[in-house]
Amino acid sequence: MKHEAYNADQFHSAVPHSARVWNYWIGGKDHYPVDQELGDQVIASYPQTRELARASRAFQARAVRYLAEAGISQFLDIGTGLPVQNSTHEVAQSVEPKARIVYVDNDPLVLAHARALLTSAPGGMTDYVHADMLEAERVLQEAARTLDMTRPVAVMVLSTLGHLQPQDGIDLMHQYMAGTVAGSHLVLCDTVATPQTLAAQDAYAAGDTPPYLVRQPEEILASAEGMELVDPGFGSITLWRADEENLEPVDQWGFVARKV
Repeated sequence: MKHEAYNADQFHSAVPHSARVWNYWIGGKDHYPVDQELGDQVIASYPQTRELARASRAFQARAVRYLAEAGISQFLDIGTGLPVQNSTHEVAQSVEPKARIVYVDNDPLVLAHARALLTSAPGGMTDYVHADMLEAERVLQEAARTLDMTRPVAVMVLSTLGHLQPQDGIDLMHQYMAGTVAGSHLVLCDTVATPQTLAAQDAYAAGDTPPYLVRQPEEILASAEGMELVDPGFGSITLWRADEENLEPVDQWGFVARKV
């Protein structure tokens, strides 16, 4: 995929944009009416959409906090999206101010907002790599400018792999983890296939945007092949080390896994 510098002409407020639609679902402000229209169209076909998107962000924050408290101080956040509250660097550096975070995205809209991602606690470091996540070798090389790849890294891929065919996503995660040392972690979640999420998939594709493909649970879990799942294992992300009791599961499943 060709990578280009930010150009305002690339953004069209009359055409839905995946990052802006997601921003609408999680309660952000960086979206246009056309994004809200498509977002509402998906919600109409799948009412749990908003809860699922927000559960993904909450899972991300819990996973980052858990890993930072466990001594992981380096994070590679792939498929960053638009900046929101409790981004990876904010959560990690609230636990370990010296934590280093690299964000990765190839979306020119995200690039335009990258400065908001590059704030950092004193003593820590935050960087942004403008690259296609499919270029795992390049991403790892550029991330190594900020991260010490001889030490454990948490690779984070949340609500992102649906842009790829399932096997391509599995192979890609194996490539990324092959470039990390033992003790590194993979944090991953994505939407599981149900009649309702398949309807949402069709509604989203009808918005003249690239499709987002939901997964069978085993297709999500296969990304952790050969790794050790962190308790409580693999399942609905609302139930992973939840801060509250009696939460309803959502149709997005995930895990945190350790490379051994």
